[in-house]
Amino acid sequence: MIDNFEKTYPKFKQLLKAVEEFRTYITNNRNLIPNYGERYRHGEAIATGFVESTVNQVVSKRFCKKQQMQWSKRGAHLLLQTRVKTLNRELGSVFKQWYLDMEVEETPAAA
Repeated sequence: MIDNFEKTYPKFKQLLKAVEEFRTYITNNRNLIPNYGERYRHGEAIATGFVESTVNQVVSKRFCKKQQMQWSKRGAHLLLQTRVKTLNRELGSVFKQWYLDMEVEETPAAA
């Protein structure tokens, strides 16, 4: 059925490019992609609907209703500190100090 697919499918080059980009994405992000089968077998949550709902509410409030986000100097400073700790792979250890039972898995930096 797929004999001469490259010649008979008019958008083969676009399909090939999309597949290659998807493979690159998976390869570059494999440490961040959860194994849902393993999570399910261990009784862990595999649904993200509650997170998506929260994000949608925030996005709707900020963009659909045209409300502007305003940062206080303190809030902007705290956000920047959090971002720097994330980039330096230090945020997990901060949470570990707050929650001693928390297991922290720092992912290696992307190449």
